[in-house]
Amino acid sequence: MAGSIMSEILVTGATGNVGRRVVDELREAGAAVRALARDPRSAALPDGVGVVGGDLSRPDTLAEALAGIDAVFLIWPFLTTEHAPAVLETMARRAPRVVYVSSSGVDEDAERQTDPINQLHADMERLIEKSGLEWTVLRSDTIASNARGWAEQIRATRVVRGPDIAATAVVHERDVAAVAARALTEGGHGGARYVLTGPQVLSRAEQVQTIGEVIGHPTRFEKVPLEVARRQMLADGRPPALVEALLASAEARPASNLITSTVEELTGAPARTFRSWAEEHADVFR
Repeated sequence: MAGSIMSEILVTGATGNVGRRVVDELREAGAAVRALARDPRSAALPDGVGVVGGDLSRPDTLAEALAGIDAVFLIWPFLTTEHAPAVLETMARRAPRVVYVSSSGVDEDAERQTDPINQLHADMERLIEKSGLEWTVLRSDTIASNARGWAEQIRATRVVRGPDIAATAVVHERDVAAVAARALTEGGHGGARYVLTGPQVLSRAEQVQTIGEVIGHPTRFEKVPLEVARRQMLADGRPPALVEALLASAEARPASNLITSTVEELTGAPARTFRSWAEEHADVFR
């Protein structure tokens, strides 16, 4: 096993589905954890986690959060790299290492990626490589917690209506977090790109059906045309740029049968199934 690096680690996105799991994994590993939050008062993180105010869209607010930090867990929450060079420059002056969550859809040999979200991740990876930081990239497949976005429809009608997207090996956020924690607390991960998947390729229809089986109510997915989905997403209040990026992914992302053993190789435990995720979160959909 790679040597342990016990250090203080800054977690961005610590109030999100993946970031909270990273915080938990790091605390279990005995690492000191600091969380970056726009509003520290509403972060609601466990006792013992230092919460520091800061905003990735304002690099000048990050100095306090990065003081004395040995590594950063980075989730980039924007649809462009506009602020990324300044953020990475600030990190490189204060923290030697970064672990970045990217996408399994990135093709590093392609001049342009299939859709805006994969393009963003490819651009971020290139910037991180040039930053002077020691980096590890986690190319994650579709994260299971994305299914939380279907909860209201499932509770109300048992039907999820939306644009379809190519089937993918959905990965549990706990597995992404477990790999991240090892990359943050162990040596030997610098310069690595880890592709993280779940154990089974599933379509959206199969994911929805699995949730229905778990909650004991027949549940189905109904594909709608992109224009119908666009109108509904905009009516729901989603930012137009995000809507267009999501729809472009639905339209352009190619099918993939990729399943990796990386989670088990790095954590010692098999990747969790989507069904296990649905069982853990069944009350969200009832």
